[in-house]
Amino acid sequence: MLNATRLLMISACTMCAGQAVAEVPSKGPPSSYPGLVYETTSRAPAIPPSEKSLQTIVAEPWFTVTDKDPALSGMDKDLFLEGPVFDRQGNLLFTEAFGGRVMRLSPDRKLTLILPKSDAGSAGLALHKNGRILVAGVGHSEGGVAGGPVFSIRPDGSDKQVIIDPKAGYVPDDLVLDNEGGFYFTDFRGNNANPIGGVYHVAADMKTITPIMTRMSMPNGIALSSNGKTLWVGEVGTGYLHRIDLATPTQISPVVGTTIRYHFTGATVDSLRVDADGNVYAALAGEGRIMAFNPKGVPIGQILIPDRERDEFLFTTSMAIKPDTRELYILSSNYPGRTAKIYRAGAFGKAPVPSAP
Repeated sequence: MLNATRLLMISACTMCAGQAVAEVPSKGPPSSYPGLVYETTSRAPAIPPSEKSLQTIVAEPWFTVTDKDPALSGMDKDLFLEGPVFDRQGNLLFTEAFGGRVMRLSPDRKLTLILPKSDAGSAGLALHKNGRILVAGVGHSEGGVAGGPVFSIRPDGSDKQVIIDPKAGYVPDDLVLDNEGGFYFTDFRGNNANPIGGVYHVAADMKTITPIMTRMSMPNGIALSSNGKTLWVGEVGTGYLHRIDLATPTQISPVVGTTIRYHFTGATVDSLRVDADGNVYAALAGEGRIMAFNPKGVPIGQILIPDRERDEFLFTTSMAIKPDTRELYILSSNYPGRTAKIYRAGAFGKAPVPSAP
């Protein structure tokens, strides 16, 4: 027999069901019921509502890179630019990721080749105080990403010295120098089901490797504040922007040392950079835009690539601030394809000047 409580529950559910049925609109022409409509006919990727109100500027095209340029002679893969950094002569260095090339663009916009095609799959770059160029060789294989090296070369591309051997199993994607002659790099491995990526520190001896943060899902961009105390990391798998407060170059602060300061919505966070004011810039690959955050990780602005309105050059992978200026140079590729562009816009602050060790 049914007790009173069960009868009441069945009765209540029957009433709810009846109410639900009663509220279903009768069939009729489309105009008889409300419908969703798109807010715009633009082909550009949608910007989340919470980010639309940010201070927004549009970058200007500054230089176009194609496979027709002599520096890219023999290129047989899609053009994908990464890793921009300025040298002491004002040249902009960057990589052609899939082919492993490292290139130099002079102030008068002449493109030359530093390092020819290789299997290293060059990604991030950094210019060491000894003048050598550090290269994060993300590596590539037919099945996707394979283990790659970190190596250094002279400014002319000669005297390659391996710092991290590919056999170590890391997938070095981006790197940033510390203030003591060492550097940090991201290990672009793992996924949300198997987070085996991480952030590591390489000491000034170029041998000692110390894990900083592990169990991550494809960590990518990395940046360090001028005083060397705050490390920023973008994690592709989770969409997180991590802030890591450091007690020493290899030790996380014991009090609230790691925090998640932002969660990107619908965007793939790529490279990160900081300015002298401590602001953080995040390249959003596939979005054709850059987001800017204050030193606490609060969004304060964004820079759009003009071609995004035509659904072109959306792979905004990285950027660099020219020394002693606020000029921010942005790399964006028309992937898949054989053309990429460098854009220019103004950052909030000037390029950072590392503190003396």
